[in-house]
This record gives sequence, C-alpha cells and structure tokens, in this order.
Amino acid sequence: MIKTSLRILLVEDRESDVMLIKRQIKKIVKNPVIEVADNLEDCKNHLVNFAPDVVLSDYNLPNCTGLDVMELVKGFDSSIDFIFITGTIHDEELAANTILNGASGYILKKHMNNLSEKLEPFLKKVVVNMVARDELRERIRNNKITVNQIYEYLDKINTDNVEHVENIKKIKEAMNRFNIGDDAE
Repeated sequence: MIKTSLRILLVEDRESDVMLIKRQIKKIVKNPVIEVADNLEDCKNHLVNFAPDVVLSDYNLPNCTGLDVMELVKGFDSSIDFIFITGTIHDEELAANTILNGASGYILKKHMNNLSEKLEPFLKKVVVNMVARDELRERIRNNKITVNQIYEYLDKINTDNVEHVENIKKIKEAMNRFNIGDDAE
C-alpha cells in the first residue's frame, strides 16, 4: 500500500471506467485525491488549480485523443508522470510511440480487474520521483535563501559604499575649502 497521498488527474469519459479505476487506485494508494476530466479545457483547469502528481488518461476521448492530453500535460509541466489506461492501444507501434512521446507507461483496459497490480509499480515510481523532486526543491529553496542573503549583503555594501563615497566627497569639499583658504593668505 502506498501511504503517500497522491494527487491523480484521471482523464476518462466513461463513468463506469472512472468508477472502476478509482476503486482499483484505492486498493494501492491509502489517501488518493482524484479529479476527473473528459476534455482538454477541464484538463487544463485541473493542471492549473489541482496540480496533479500523475495523470492517468484514456486514449480515445470524445473531443480529443490521449496524445492531445499528454501534449497539454507535458507542455504544462514535463515532470508530471503520464500513464495511459486504455482499450485502444492494440498496435505495438502506437504503444511504442506513446512512450517515445513522453508517456511513463500504458495499461490496457482489458486488465481492469487487476489494474491495481499493473498500476502499482508506476505509482510507486511517481512517489519515488516526488521524494527526489522534494529533496531537489528543498535544495533549490535553500540555494535561493543563500542567494537572497548574498544580495542583501551586497545591497548593504552598496549602501555603505554610498555613505563612504558621500563622506569622501564631503572630506574632499572640506579639503578644497581648506586649500582655497590657504591660497588666500
């Protein structure tokens, strides 16, 4: 059982398949958060407002193909894992093309009864990638903090320099008045 809560976007137009897939996901993920879309517009909205960890998509949808959905997802965030769950990919060349175009994998709907067994390795990989990305995000965040601290220090130096330059200017002006005063005598 995967204990990490996964945010899953399911792109599927058949309500019966949605229910079956959700049931299978709940067998392997303790607390999944699942949103459903059946068109590109809703999918885009979920990418922006839901921020899924993984997208599961049918290949044949009423208004687009799964490749259209994958292109949208990968264009939005190439690090989001994308898995086809479809009855359409019978052609090995088409299946290979989905992988070459960026899919993390595909599962045929004829395996719906044991979908959890087929899906679990993919979702475990998603969790491992999430942990790695979280570690990377933490390092990036720490680096940004360090860079911000350096910028703050440099700004302080610049501020100090401005004060030094102004003080030097005042000293030079005072010295020039002193020198002018000497010439007058």
